Amino acid sequence: MATILLTGASRGIGAAAHAALTAAGHRVIGHSSRGGGGLIGADLAEPGAAAALWQAALTASGGQIDVLVNNAGVFEAVDIADDAEAFAATWARSLAINLTSAAELCRLAVLHFRTNGGGRIVNVASRAGHRGDSPQHWHYAAAKAGLIAMTKTIARGHAGDGVLAFAVAPGFTMTGMAEEYLASRGGDKLLADIPLGRVAAAEEVAETIRWLASDAPASLTGATLDINGASYVR
Repeated sequence: MATILLTGASRGIGAAAHAALTAAGHRVIGHSSRGGGGLIGADLAEPGAAAALWQAALTASGGQIDVLVNNAGVFEAVDIADDAEAFAATWARSLAINLTSAAELCRLAVLHFRTNGGGRIVNVASRAGHRGDSPQHWHYAAAKAGLIAMTKTIARGHAGDGVLAFAVAPGFTMTGMAEEYLASRGGDKLLADIPLGRVAAAEEVAETIRWLASDAPASLTGATLDINGASYVR
């Protein structure tokens, strides 16, 4: 049984991952922006929040974390025609939550794993990190591409320390964020771009996270697993 810190655990992929990991016998320390319901609260857009979350998780775990799953994310639109202040604010918030806080948690995890017999990191990225996203979501695609690159870098730099790092890159997944986007952009047209004919279920992504967090072979470190119904193949 592993002790796992899971960010963004209150809904969507995070809630499904929490359920899958718990059902597999792992101890899951979950996080959400507001906390409550057994989850540690931390607004990852705020400076210092990631470090405070890590420390709270260490305290809750008794000082040992075996796996970090960075799942927390936001998907908020801004147009290039919007004013510069709104554009910059959306970029800053997106990068803080989708990339910088994950990097801060990865740093703390690597330092912890190096002195505690190793560990695993699973970063939930996106198809957007490979193929881009809509003109209103440059920031999201950029952050997720950075998350994928960071995962590769951690894997290459710290495998010798027993630190394994993996990324998951879902396409559209049936969560609140995706449902709103599908409705606003014309769901039929977007579904036509997915050869499988449907978007992924949160449980499918969660099962991939569970496997990477516990059962994936060490030699897979550095890999990104795509879950997008063949809408983007590499």
